[in-house]
Amino acid sequence: MFETVVVATDGSESVSRAVECTLDLARRFDATVHALYVVNEGRVQPLPERVQNDVRSALDEQGAEALDRIVDANQSLDDPVELETAVRVGHPGEQIVGYVDDIGADGVAMGTRGRSGEHSFLLGSVAEHVVRTCPVPVLTVRQLE
Repeated sequence: MFETVVVATDGSESVSRAVECTLDLARRFDATVHALYVVNEGRVQPLPERVQNDVRSALDEQGAEALDRIVDANQSLDDPVELETAVRVGHPGEQIVGYVDDIGADGVAMGTRGRSGEHSFLLGSVAEHVVRTCPVPVLTVRQLE
């Protein structure tokens, strides 16, 4: 049923449980996992030009660290799954759905609240966008307190 699953990360704590669920799902179905981080250009563009490069570099570094955590989590398993990593730039919800389409994924998993949604009701705005527009099943995983 699942051959390719995308797990979207923003580096927040809320995605850690989604990663665990995704790796378990992939192991059970012998699926490949694509870990995706999206650099949210919307956080850079409104800033003064003199700090945009620094903020973009910080977001790139944050993305690399988030993807490294997923790689490490996979490598710590007794039976790691096939894992690929990717970075996209743009609106996170649109980029996640676009990536799913581009690689022909069978499903996507993500946390319910990320860095910009700590006070959102039920689903964060990115998760809500993906749930509403993604053509494949979307697993949203709430981080337990």
